[in-house]
Amino acid sequence: MKVIELKKSVTESNDRDAEVLRRELKGRDIFLINLMSSAGSGKTTLLSRTISDLAGRVRIGVMEADIASDVDAKRIASLGADSIQVHTDGMCHMDAGMTRAGLDALENNGSRIVFLENIGNLICPAEFDTGAHKKVMILSLPEGDDKPLKYPLMFRESDALVITKIDAAPYFNFDLEAAAARARTLNPDIAVFPVSAKTGEGMKAWEDWLISEWEDWRDA
Repeated sequence: MKVIELKKSVTESNDRDAEVLRRELKGRDIFLINLMSSAGSGKTTLLSRTISDLAGRVRIGVMEADIASDVDAKRIASLGADSIQVHTDGMCHMDAGMTRAGLDALENNGSRIVFLENIGNLICPAEFDTGAHKKVMILSLPEGDDKPLKYPLMFRESDALVITKIDAAPYFNFDLEAAAARARTLNPDIAVFPVSAKTGEGMKAWEDWLISEWEDWRDA
């Protein structure tokens, strides 16, 4: 497993470079998902369950972006998925140039769906185009159902919202319908998937959406 140290952005015009990267990834048959959330929402747990459930159906790669450490990348690699750790040296987000650097290290592994597990916060990652084809946001029950009111840009930018840890519903005052309604007020087209990666509840709907989006993208 490799660890890439990124000291600063390697591009100046991020939006332009993100569009170029998207086109290049199409030619390489790599479907890139930008996975965003606050820290501790369950990104790595969701990815781990998704990788296990889809084993044999599609090859998956993961770029773990973090300020430091390689704990998450090791966990993903132990499942047999292509994995690389990207260190951002204190930066709170990934951009297109940084994403390209990480993808280049995965290029020879032939991954067909690649997840970028972005830095854990609900502000910066929503502001920078990484070149991803889809943006997915995770919101966990312990965070509260009012997050769409506090961080509207993240919800506006995302194609899908995965609400995690629903097995903990008896212990938290979280209104699933209210959270979904608030998200759809900001983004009427957002797909919403309540899931528990621990029990498997709701995972099939999320995984079916993922496979469908990937297949539609390949056929386009």
